[in-house]
Amino acid sequence: MSRVGIMGGTFNPIHIGHLLLAECAREELQLDEVWFIPTGVSYMKAGKNDRPDESMPSAEDRLKMTELAIRENPFFRCLDIEVRRAGATYTYETLEVLKDKYPEHSFYFICGADCLYTIDRWRCPDRIFANCTLAAAVRGDTLLSEMEDQKRRLERDFQADIAVLPFRNLELSSTEIRDRIRSGRSVRYMLSEAVQRYIEEKGFYKNDRA
Repeated sequence: MSRVGIMGGTFNPIHIGHLLLAECAREELQLDEVWFIPTGVSYMKAGKNDRPDESMPSAEDRLKMTELAIRENPFFRCLDIEVRRAGATYTYETLEVLKDKYPEHSFYFICGADCLYTIDRWRCPDRIFANCTLAAAVRGDTLLSEMEDQKRRLERDFQADIAVLPFRNLELSSTEIRDRIRSGRSVRYMLSEAVQRYIEEKGFYKNDRA
């Protein structure tokens, strides 16, 4: 049985924090591969953006940026199953599709520790936990002690399998990167060079504000 990590998200844009988290999970959880799955239309963001004055590159462009970001790591793969799916994207559906297609694989859904406090409000959380181990990235011992009660509650209520993933404190977000591009500041070393070139060629994020 192969152990496969799942990294989902809009990846708007994908940055080194995503890549570091995926590599950390691969090493700590002894994963055979990590699969990146850019969302098509996230039900959490359908009809809205992070800010009313922001636009989002197409699903195909975000897929391309993800492919460029991971291309040098032989343990990373990029899947287009959510980009090709019509309508809103739900995590439980993606995991069920993967489990049906790859029944011999064991899946680890990689997310931040804050996910532990919101996942029970996602669509069909019981079906999420039925098809994966949740790998929650925790930054620091203090946060770990604070989240123990929530971890135990999810394990009790959903028979969830939750793995704690120690991760470095890296203050970097896609929102910050978009802001820096918009204001003409450098994003060097925050993105892979290939992704940075693609963004520059396409002119993404520069004209979000009128």
